[in-house]
Amino acid sequence: MREDERSELVEEEVTRVSMSCHITRRVQDHLALAEIELCGELMIAASAAVEERLSPDRIDEVLKVGGKPPGRRGRCIAPRGD
Repeated sequence: MREDERSELVEEEVTRVSMSCHITRRVQDHLALAEIELCGELMIAASAAVEERLSPDRIDEVLKVGGKPPGRRGRCIAPRGD
C-alpha cells in the first residue's frame, strides 16, 4: 500500500471515530438536559408541597411515570443489571 493511500485511510478512520464521539456527546448532552429538567420539576414540586416529603405517588406524578405493574405492590423500580 502506498503512503498516500495509507494516509487517506487513516484520515478517514480518524474522521469516522471523531464523528462517532461527537454523536455520543450529543446523546449524552440530551440525556443530561432531560435529567436536569426532571430534577427541576421535582424541586418545584417539593417546594410547593405542604408535607415535608413528596410521596412516591406524587414523585411518579411529577415525573410523569405511571401506575404499578399488575400483581405488584409498592413503587415500580427498574431491576439492576448484574
